[in-house]
Amino acid sequence: MTAIRLMLRKVSQEQLFMLSVLIVNGGNYLYNLLLGRFLGPEAFSEAALLITLLLVLSFLGMTFQLAVAKFAVLFTGNEWRIFKNNSYKQSAIIGTIVGLIITIFSSKLQVLFNAQSQWMFIIFGIGIPIYFFMSVNRGTYQGNQEFNRLSITYQTEMWSRLLITMLLLILLDFEPGILVSTGILISFMFGLYPSDMQGVSLNTSEKLSPENAKKVSQFVVLTACYELTQIIINNSDILMVKHYFDALDAGLYASLALIGRVVYFVAWMFVMLLLPAVVQKQKDGEPTAPILFKYVTYIGLLSAAIVISCYLFPDLIITLMFGESYLSMANLLWQYALATSLFAVSNIFAYYFLSLDHYVPVIISGILGLSQIVLVALFHENLATVVHMQIIAMSTLLVVQIIYFLNKELNKNNRLTD
Repeated sequence: MTAIRLMLRKVSQEQLFMLSVLIVNGGNYLYNLLLGRFLGPEAFSEAALLITLLLVLSFLGMTFQLAVAKFAVLFTGNEWRIFKNNSYKQSAIIGTIVGLIITIFSSKLQVLFNAQSQWMFIIFGIGIPIYFFMSVNRGTYQGNQEFNRLSITYQTEMWSRLLITMLLLILLDFEPGILVSTGILISFMFGLYPSDMQGVSLNTSEKLSPENAKKVSQFVVLTACYELTQIIINNSDILMVKHYFDALDAGLYASLALIGRVVYFVAWMFVMLLLPAVVQKQKDGEPTAPILFKYVTYIGLLSAAIVISCYLFPDLIITLMFGESYLSMANLLWQYALATSLFAVSNIFAYYFLSLDHYVPVIISGILGLSQIVLVALFHENLATVVHMQIIAMSTLLVVQIIYFLNKELNKNNRLTD
């Protein structure tokens, strides 16, 4: 035990957080893999739909989290207290509104996505206010770089979702979609631990100074727009496949997406570290580009390894993860992994710009996110075509992001030499 304590003291909070994220991503992968094997392709499409809807709504959750993370670095004293209280209050209000909308239109969602029951949407909607509240709590830890507590909130959410959902599926003979949505709801409650609620008041009427309020508004709008475009890019394909194809094809595609997106989930870990680091460097007047180069290198190497592995061993990977019933997707695995890798690298660029309050990359991502939807809507003869449309859109996105970065750096260097 003494040796373990000494080892942990030498490990930084950032390193522990990265290890924790790897465990969380592994747990989430195990959760999806178990669902895929336990339910089979058709029923798995229902579970994948709920998980995708959660990711779609995460654009609002991440907006709260990133805004709180950024201004936890910039604000101090009374301004931070006011901002924190207002963030919790707004998350509760918006979460309640979104949850009510999902509940009211649950029958319409059932028809739109060819689901078996509207109740899975109702249960899912009940959990949304808790999810947004949890996001504000995580933003506080992220901004203050309390990565140990941030890690715990992700661990409690992931493990509770995995264990409770599987227990419900094993013990109860009920519609899988309803049981999965119940597991998601309960996991949000566990994800509130630990919470930094000391001194928080939801009845506050205090407001930030006009200057700070403007900064917050600009960043929130910018972040919400970018998060929405990111969600559109990363999840619209699953929703559109669920709409255009039958349950079997939708389940097969969901398994393909899950395997191919492993690089994106790991990239998210670096985003959590990137934003506060870039904001702090900018605040201290230090160069920020080296941080970008470091994380792009990490994600680039990881992406290349995953794409090559998916190209060389597709049958083995799919059989180990989901079973032989999903093998018809083997020839598309490396192609989907390539599309996701392109998006993951461009995402690092985009969050870097977002940290520096640059709005042009948000517009770029929005345009190309919509172009992906248009391409898939126009060309969806089969699942292979859907994947190819994404490769085209993501290649274009990354090239444009690189050109924008090089142009900004060139202009900066020109100003310094003048």
